Amino acid sequence: MKTPDVRAFFDEATFTVSYVVSDPETARAAIIDPVRDYDSASGRTATDSADQIIEYIGERGLQVDWILETHVHADHLSGAPYLKEEVGGKTAIGKAVSIVQNTFKGVFNLEDLAIDGSQFDHLFDDGDTFKVGNIDAHVFATPGHTPACVTYVIGDSAFVGDTLFMPDYGTARTDFPGGSASTLYNSIQKILSLPEETRLFMCHDYKAPGRDEYAWETSVAEQRDNNIHINKSVSEEDFVALREKRDARLDMPKLILPSIQVNVRAGHMPEPESNNIRYLKIPLDTL
Repeated sequence: MKTPDVRAFFDEATFTVSYVVSDPETARAAIIDPVRDYDSASGRTATDSADQIIEYIGERGLQVDWILETHVHADHLSGAPYLKEEVGGKTAIGKAVSIVQNTFKGVFNLEDLAIDGSQFDHLFDDGDTFKVGNIDAHVFATPGHTPACVTYVIGDSAFVGDTLFMPDYGTARTDFPGGSASTLYNSIQKILSLPEETRLFMCHDYKAPGRDEYAWETSVAEQRDNNIHINKSVSEEDFVALREKRDARLDMPKLILPSIQVNVRAGHMPEPESNNIRYLKIPLDTL
């Protein structure tokens, strides 16, 4: 397998890692899980995180073919529309995004929201293939955290979204609508069936207890041997029990309400109202 260049961009405000993945032979690239900055106290948005990506792309002379989302994020707003406008590329996500859209259309009463994924340029099905330059890539459907989660395998590198964290931190929560601990267990087995030297790149890191530095790159072998939730000695039954017990104690993500209603629109903001101001909704006593 070919080895792409991978550059990580860590947004500490949301503990999110975005990536630029490029083919050194052709300078073609994909952006994965970009962030649009959002201050919840003021309601203001900014593009500082995305601008770092744009600067890197310009410095390296890269041509962007894809802007890939691993799932509909609940912890940050997507920077995909802004990046598409600035550097090009087709936006894409897993085909099951329609399930998530259908769920949250009702929660937020988004009467104008199409629930067919048409806000994205491309929808990937399980097993689909594509290329980043001359590097072969394929898509795994890896639901469990959400129904629409996918993993992108690009050359010798896999971008796993929220299915896994670093081995000392564990795995993703499964208590969102459509989530399932059993489904997540089986999705992770698909990832861990990749060659053991496959590089795995996380979408988040929160520093496990006792670790001083953020980290986001590991390998199939490391996860299979050392993940504290799902190493090779953990059965599906034990994992489901652990995951469901842990999920019952978790708070909702701080930015879930603004993030979901933007990200089901592929990162686009709601249309301005009659006063030319855009608004996000807060559903009271609902979630």
